[in-house]
Amino acid sequence: MAGHDDDVTAAGLIRRALDLLYLGAGFAAGIFLVAIFAIMMVMSVGRQFAFNIPAGDDFASWCMAAMAFLGLAHTFKRGEMIRVGLLLERLHGRTKQIAEIVALGIAAAFILYFTRHAVQMTYDSWRFNDVAQGVVALPLWIPQLGFASGLAILSIAVADEMVNVLRGNRPSYEKGSPDESPEEFVERISQGGGG
Repeated sequence: MAGHDDDVTAAGLIRRALDLLYLGAGFAAGIFLVAIFAIMMVMSVGRQFAFNIPAGDDFASWCMAAMAFLGLAHTFKRGEMIRVGLLLERLHGRTKQIAEIVALGIAAAFILYFTRHAVQMTYDSWRFNDVAQGVVALPLWIPQLGFASGLAILSIAVADEMVNVLRGNRPSYEKGSPDESPEEFVERISQGGGG
């Protein structure tokens, strides 16, 4: 009995840690969004006073890449990522579960492929001491960390979701009820719910 309680506690801790990881990545994406806004505003207002941020465009671009990739896992797990579910929406029961597993498997393969190369690129930039070619000679691995980290966290999220579906649970990214009518779906989407 004590072994079962330990398993439940460990599973709960892992679940909490993963959810915090996705949420933390989402918050980091939000911070980079605010940084983009701040850089662009300072650059715009600074022009009026002959003030310029050296490599401001580069910093805004790096922040944009970090924002986009760090936000992927949180967006995926919340069901806000655009999915084309025309086939999956028409399936039910075990057939739908198998189709979800196949779709998640294909997604995981592609994302792991890109993650591997993003991490390798970041590691190579660090290993070879690559620096940005702009005004500020920033080591390239620093801005590449956001890109590689975002993909790594998305890989974890897709694997997490696949385990969830393999256990027979409903995908966390699926919003509406299985019996939702097309009118209810349109109404939910028009009110800001994910598809």
